[in-house]
Amino acid sequence: MSIGCFTEKNREPSDEEVRQVIGSMLPLWDELIQYIRETYAPLEDFKFLYGKTYGWGRRFRLKGSLLATLYPAQSCFKVLVILNPQAVDEALSMSLGQNTRRAIESANPYPEGRWLFIPVESAGDLEDVCHLLKLRVKGNRNV
Repeated sequence: MSIGCFTEKNREPSDEEVRQVIGSMLPLWDELIQYIRETYAPLEDFKFLYGKTYGWGRRFRLKGSLLATLYPAQSCFKVLVILNPQAVDEALSMSLGQNTRRAIESANPYPEGRWLFIPVESAGDLEDVCHLLKLRVKGNRNV
């Protein structure tokens, strides 16, 4: 199963296609993009990333390091945030929603941290992602 729903490398989806597939979660998608732009002023692109397992995603980078990637999915979207081990511990001590907690607990631990894929299906999920982005920036000297 893929992370995003646009998995054809040679066919970049249009903005309209992205908006249609996200559906009722579009206001949250727009709100998160605006928050990231205003808070972090990152470099941004829309790319085919890591093969068909991931697909097309809107990537945000700070100082050459990944801040987050947003993947359009059916009736929602998924956000990739990579947290180092200390940030993971801090996140687990927070009051987080079920989707976020499940993403943390199911992510494989690596020496550099965990790749969290959080499905955003509610305003609570969006709030969790914003908290995790703060941990990402705080815990990574390169971001």
